[in-house]
Amino acid sequence: MARKVVNRKALREESDAAEKAGLVKKKAVKKKATKRKSRAKEPVDVRMKVFWGVFNQSLKRVATYEFNQKKEAEKKAQALSASGKSPHFVQKIKEVIEE
Repeated sequence: MARKVVNRKALREESDAAEKAGLVKKKAVKKKATKRKSRAKEPVDVRMKVFWGVFNQSLKRVATYEFNQKKEAEKKAQALSASGKSPHFVQKIKEVIEE
């Protein structure tokens, strides 16, 4: 395949002459794209509170105590374990505080 020989200097002179004559319009300058605002939802602050929960062997919650009442929760777990067949245990629970 044969390539055309392009003389860039000659092409530039022709385009400058055409501009001076008013035959060719200059290209419009493009505007910069504006950044659009994020549509993401603002995170909602969720307040949590810790409790002590007494659970049976099948992970069913039997009782709930305030965080500062751990001794009472352990006593309840021991009493339920002694009276029943399944062992009970104490575990922390985090629950959402609704205002």
